[in-house]
Amino acid sequence: MVKSNDDKIYFNFTIIIMLIMTLFFTVNRASDKIKQLQYEIDSNILIIDSLKQEIDTLNWEQKIFYQNTSNEIISAIMFVESSYNNFAYNPNEDAVGCLQIRRCMVDDINRILEIKNLPLRFTYNDRWSREKSIQMFEIYRKYYNLNTYEKIARCWNGGPNGLYKSTTTDYWNKVKTKING
Repeated sequence: MVKSNDDKIYFNFTIIIMLIMTLFFTVNRASDKIKQLQYEIDSNILIIDSLKQEIDTLNWEQKIFYQNTSNEIISAIMFVESSYNNFAYNPNEDAVGCLQIRRCMVDDINRILEIKNLPLRFTYNDRWSREKSIQMFEIYRKYYNLNTYEKIARCWNGGPNGLYKSTTTDYWNKVKTKING
């Protein structure tokens, strides 16, 4: 039996439609799979970033432990200030980095360095660096002879006379709680 041209056209048209539908569903499934893979990649990147921050904190704690610096107080202040986040930013105070250093603190540190005839100077961008923030912290602590945890915490929060400000008491209590764990 010989098929008519109309039957052949209908048959070919049906095949083409089926191929187009198959291609459409295949592309949709591939697109969904790509979206799923992108979501998984993004999730893994967040996990990696979180782990990197944790590793940085552990490396910092190990490094600082072998210096003359008290790891315990810096770690507690860093936790209270930023939860150890090197990229923390408080736009209301322009406080930056893991120790939430303000511009006036950088200016004070540079003034101290100038008084001591030391060539080192810090920039406002240095506040984003954990190492440089800790250096500034240590310069500040030593210059103002902050030798107890309470003095260190309250003066870090309230300036050189922070020990005498009632507003720094709550801050000290937060730091003390972190130290006492």
